[in-house]
Amino acid sequence: MLNIRRSNERGYADHGWLKSYHTFSFADYYDPRHIEFGALRVINEDRVAAGAGFGTHGHRDMEIISYVLEGELAHKDSMGTGATIRPGDVQRMSAGRGVMHSEFNPSGEKPVHFLQIWIQPDQRGVEPSYEQKNFPAEEKRGKLRLIASRDGADGSVRIHQDAKVYAGLFDGDEQTEFAIANGRQVYLHVARGTVTANGNVLNAGDALTLTDTAALSLSKGQGAEVLVFDLQRVSGSRQ
Repeated sequence: MLNIRRSNERGYADHGWLKSYHTFSFADYYDPRHIEFGALRVINEDRVAAGAGFGTHGHRDMEIISYVLEGELAHKDSMGTGATIRPGDVQRMSAGRGVMHSEFNPSGEKPVHFLQIWIQPDQRGVEPSYEQKNFPAEEKRGKLRLIASRDGADGSVRIHQDAKVYAGLFDGDEQTEFAIANGRQVYLHVARGTVTANGNVLNAGDALTLTDTAALSLSKGQGAEVLVFDLQRVSGSRQ
């Protein structure tokens, strides 16, 4: 089964300093048809104005991944971590039994454009932890590069869930096919550009879900950057 959700069907909030698209129900945006997809709970596409950011706030029992598309995002947390993430970086924070953090655009001139992703963990109350790694563009060019997984395979960041997250860049004749194992489902999010997925043209902000399908094929990219989530199929979960 294949479903497509277009960019303009997402929730949207304009706070002046923050402009945010919500793939799933979040904050004041609620849509009972779009609560989660398996363990995938949040994909927020955020643009934060120069010099602005999210003040100190708390999270618990969530795997939080930040993926910067343009600009820089400064992070501080109650674990003592202070870091700046840039395009190519993947930041993972396991909130576990509770953590406080802030996110800020350190630039005085340019906005930061990034995705914040929440994946529900399969363990509650774990020790909070932080991890950040860089995945160069050449590792994602014309293929799907594993960036997050339960076991940290291929140098990916570790998450507390039976899920794998991949990133890819596609242009021109570049193409790939991703096999979907039995009992798994896939969520594709187009971060920017245009790409053809299983014969369907998708643009920035569009998404495609696959269940009971053997493979995801990607081709005909035009400046495309994509994230692919390989998730355990959960009976009765919202999709």
